[in-house]
Amino acid sequence: MRKYEEGQGRKLTEVVCNRCGRRLKVENGYLREDCIAVDKTFGYFSRKDGISTHFDLCEDCFDELAAQFAVPAETDVETELL
Repeated sequence: MRKYEEGQGRKLTEVVCNRCGRRLKVENGYLREDCIAVDKTFGYFSRKDGISTHFDLCEDCFDELAAQFAVPAETDVETELL
């Protein structure tokens, strides 16, 4: 869950893991630790047609969730991070 400062620009003020509730480190409007951010709008052929969902998971919660997958997620190693 992300919170932004009201006003001219949308300055990030807070990021909370939706699963465990831990506050992630935010400094000067920038997230200072990584997390997975999900923004999904469900479309046709979905029971949630037209509904948008947004949430954040800290790295620990992502690891716990991914460990439960029946089919493991594919992973690659990136040599350049942009």
